[in-house]
Amino acid sequence: MNYYNEIKNKLIDNEVYSRIKDYSKERHKVIIYFEIGKLLNEAGGKYGDNIIDEYSKKLVIEVGKKYNRRTLFRMKQFYNMFSDEKVSPMATQLTWSHYSELLSIKDDNELIYYINIAYERNLSKRELREKIKNKEYQRMPIETKNKIVSKDKIEVKDLVPNPILIRNRNNTEIVTEKALHNLILEDIESFMKELGNSFSFIGSEYKIKIGDRNHYIDLLLFNIKYNCYVAVELKVTEFKVEYISQVQKYMNYIDKNIKQVSNNNTMGILICKRENKFVIEYCSDERIAVREYELV
Repeated sequence: MNYYNEIKNKLIDNEVYSRIKDYSKERHKVIIYFEIGKLLNEAGGKYGDNIIDEYSKKLVIEVGKKYNRRTLFRMKQFYNMFSDEKVSPMATQLTWSHYSELLSIKDDNELIYYINIAYERNLSKRELREKIKNKEYQRMPIETKNKIVSKDKIEVKDLVPNPILIRNRNNTEIVTEKALHNLILEDIESFMKELGNSFSFIGSEYKIKIGDRNHYIDLLLFNIKYNCYVAVELKVTEFKVEYISQVQKYMNYIDKNIKQVSNNNTMGILICKRENKFVIEYCSDERIAVREYELV
């Protein structure tokens, strides 16, 4: 086989296709680059790794400047990454620019996680890069990672990372719950995206009345995908046992007085400065995600 001519013809075909088939050009590009990656891998095995240098010099002249050594090397990386049976079915879900962001990931489960969220949440290349940079997968609880691998049912709280990153562009000093609350409200959209997918904002300091006393839920959200209310409580101290009962009280009130029959049961997110795993182990509630926060 003349590997160079085969690669050159595929690239020329892709250039032509990208001009006349706009609606599907990205999928076509991904498939072509995968096939070229396979050819480069085979050619490297036969002629040595320097074959990429040789081919790229010719392709830059004969096809286009973008087909340099770096691009060809990425195609080879892409093929090696998705030749694995575990991830190969996902090879055409995203665009080539998305995959370029994923090529440095070595762990298959981490790779599958980012492909899934990029596809399900329709993330841009920039948004995907930000999630990888912020190590979202590494911040997922071990139990969640195990659920993803075994394809068990995922709930709202499973996808809430730990720690939760809260933007603090002005380096505001956070010593009170009110200050933390205001910081979140300054960029509520970013905060909801950090919690996971499909959150919508219902209210801040949401007033409820229990008996003859008014209580205020720090943040009341609704998750559209999981069809449930989510009560968020903020603390600037280490986790304490009584915090759980406070969130439970809010959740129970919402379930009894606010949620509709068609809604699923309310979930809770308790955000504190530091968690205490030893205490949480003995007083946890499966409906509540206890997470630390980190200012970035």
